[in-house]
Amino acid sequence: MSHPVPPSDQPQQPYGGRPPEGNPYANQPGQPAAPTGSPYGQPPATGNPFAGQGPQPGPYGGAPFAPAPPPAPARNNIALGVLAALGAALVAGVLYGVLSGSIEREIGYAALGVGFLTGFAASKSGGRNPAIVAAAALFSLGAVYLGQLVGMSMVMADAAGVPFSEVFFDHFDTVTKVWKEEADFMTYLFLALAPIAAIGGAKKAD
Repeated sequence: MSHPVPPSDQPQQPYGGRPPEGNPYANQPGQPAAPTGSPYGQPPATGNPFAGQGPQPGPYGGAPFAPAPPPAPARNNIALGVLAALGAALVAGVLYGVLSGSIEREIGYAALGVGFLTGFAASKSGGRNPAIVAAAALFSLGAVYLGQLVGMSMVMADAAGVPFSEVFFDHFDTVTKVWKEEADFMTYLFLALAPIAAIGGAKKAD
């Protein structure tokens, strides 16, 4: 004869299962939801889709574009450019004359070099101001003329057996007279090439 089991005040657990608070299916529809949180252990959303992320990279995965540096101020020092042209013309003219006097002939490439050096030094020091370029062209013309006189004085001094300084400084009028008599087409061509080369040198200086 079996005895009835007295009713218990505790809810029955089927098959010895865990209590309701450990049941993953305890929250059925109609029951209050568990405390809200971000799924998979992530922090809760704040409304910002980029929250919690570092600085965003620039386009194509690179760094953000940096602003371009300001352009360098243009050089426009007329006095400095003219002085540089004068100094370069004197040095180049003397060297041209020494070279011409040593070989007793004029060299077209050397005349071009005088003009180029004069224009380059002028524009490099003072800028591309038209006054500077014009001064360089004029000084280069004078430099080639000076070089021709120096070269002719060297040849005359060697022929006369006297020092160069005596011919060039004491008889400068004789040197210029001989230059006029000996000048030919090539002499004037070399004079004309120097200013053209000076303009080219001024453009290359930039």
